[in-house]
Amino acid sequence: FAGLHLILSKQVRVGDYIRLDSDSEGRVTDITWRYTTILTSANNTVVVPNAKLSSAILTNYDMPEPQIAVIIPVGVSYDSDLEKVEAVTLAVACAVMERIEGSVVKAPAVYFHTFGDSSIDFNVVLHARRFTDRAKLKHEFIKALTQRYREEGIDIPFPVRTILRPDNPPAS
Repeated sequence: FAGLHLILSKQVRVGDYIRLDSDSEGRVTDITWRYTTILTSANNTVVVPNAKLSSAILTNYDMPEPQIAVIIPVGVSYDSDLEKVEAVTLAVACAVMERIEGSVVKAPAVYFHTFGDSSIDFNVVLHARRFTDRAKLKHEFIKALTQRYREEGIDIPFPVRTILRPDNPPAS
């Protein structure tokens, strides 16, 4: 019955990219009355009994549509000119999205959101055609953004911690 329910409900279809609450994820390659077969990104096959699948919490990355937003967190120095940071980041995002197969040429966005411990933090939102295209898009964007920030003198800070040792107390 679980297999018939899965097929008729159309909540999971062959070709969909899914993630189960057990952290198994991949592309659905077959749905039978008894089990569903998933091909992982490592090219392994996971066979899930439909009784388990129908009771699992499942994320279907292809529904309601396969296009997804790719959110990339970034932080810049407090000394940064945020208008310049936003303009440079958007220029890099547009260039990467035009160049990378699997991206959707849709306007990227920058949203500043936090005064962090070491940086002003923001999210860059790009758009991928499918869930499986997100890794390449993120990879290329991070490389291009890092290079461009270096050229523009925009600092991506790293956390700084002061460590006090018992044998070396702080100066008063």
